[in-house]
Amino acid sequence: MKIGDRIRVKQSVIVYHHPQHKGQPFDVKGLEGEIVAIIHEWQGRPVSANLPVQVKFDKKFKAHFRENEVELVD
Repeated sequence: MKIGDRIRVKQSVIVYHHPQHKGQPFDVKGLEGEIVAIIHEWQGRPVSANLPVQVKFDKKFKAHFRENEVELVD
Protein backbone atom coordinates (compact mmCIF):
# COMPACT_ATOMS: atom_id res chain seq x y z
CA MET A 1 0.00 0.00 0.00
CA LYS A 2 1.12 3.53 -0.73
CA ILE A 3 -0.18 7.08 -0.50
CA GLY A 4 -2.88 7.74 -3.09
CA ASP A 5 -4.17 4.14 -3.24
CA ARG A 6 -7.95 3.60 -3.07
CA ILE A 7 -8.95 1.26 -0.24
CA ARG A 8 -12.04 -0.32 1.30
CA VAL A 9 -12.47 -1.06 5.00
CA LYS A 10 -12.84 -4.85 5.14
CA GLN A 11 -13.32 -5.38 8.88
CA SER A 12 -15.83 -3.95 11.30
CA VAL A 13 -14.27 -0.81 12.82
CA ILE A 14 -16.30 1.41 15.16
CA VAL A 15 -15.48 5.14 15.22
CA TYR A 16 -17.02 7.93 17.28
CA HIS A 17 -15.87 10.93 15.20
CA HIS A 18 -17.87 10.49 11.97
CA PRO A 19 -19.28 13.94 11.04
CA GLN A 20 -22.90 12.80 10.74
CA HIS A 21 -22.79 10.63 13.88
CA LYS A 22 -20.82 12.77 16.37
CA GLY A 23 -20.32 10.96 19.66
CA GLN A 24 -22.28 7.92 18.46
CA PRO A 25 -20.76 4.57 17.45
CA PHE A 26 -20.53 4.22 13.65
CA ASP A 27 -19.22 1.16 11.80
CA VAL A 28 -17.08 2.14 8.79
CA LYS A 29 -16.95 -1.38 7.32
CA GLY A 30 -17.39 -1.18 3.55
CA LEU A 31 -16.53 2.51 3.18
CA GLU A 32 -14.03 3.44 0.46
CA GLY A 33 -11.42 6.16 0.67
CA GLU A 34 -7.90 7.20 -0.26
CA ILE A 35 -4.69 6.68 1.72
CA VAL A 36 -3.27 10.10 2.63
CA ALA A 37 -0.46 9.01 4.98
CA ILE A 38 1.35 5.99 6.30
CA ILE A 39 2.95 6.82 9.64
CA HIS A 40 6.46 5.42 10.09
CA GLU A 41 8.21 8.38 11.68
CA TRP A 42 7.39 11.42 13.78
CA GLN A 43 9.63 14.49 13.93
CA GLY A 44 12.36 12.55 12.15
CA ARG A 45 12.34 9.61 14.57
CA PRO A 46 11.02 6.16 13.70
CA VAL A 47 7.81 5.17 15.48
CA SER A 48 5.71 2.03 15.62
CA ALA A 49 2.22 3.48 15.30
CA ASN A 50 -0.66 1.20 16.32
CA LEU A 51 -2.86 2.57 13.50
CA PRO A 52 -0.37 3.68 10.80
CA VAL A 53 -2.66 4.00 7.75
CA GLN A 54 -4.52 7.33 7.55
CA VAL A 55 -7.46 7.30 5.13
CA LYS A 56 -9.52 10.24 3.87
CA PHE A 57 -13.13 9.36 3.04
CA ASP A 58 -14.48 12.85 2.29
CA LYS A 59 -13.69 16.49 3.07
CA LYS A 60 -14.62 16.20 6.73
CA PHE A 61 -13.78 12.60 7.64
CA LYS A 62 -10.41 10.90 8.07
CA ALA A 63 -9.54 7.86 10.17
CA HIS A 64 -6.53 5.72 11.07
CA PHE A 65 -6.41 1.95 10.49
CA ARG A 66 -4.19 -1.09 10.81
CA GLU A 67 -2.97 -2.51 7.49
CA ASN A 68 -5.03 -5.69 7.98
CA GLU A 69 -8.29 -3.70 8.36
CA VAL A 70 -8.21 -2.32 4.79
CA GLU A 71 -7.89 -3.77 1.30
CA LEU A 72 -6.94 -2.23 -2.04
CA VAL A 73 -9.75 -1.41 -4.49
CA ASP A 74 -9.12 -1.94 -8.21
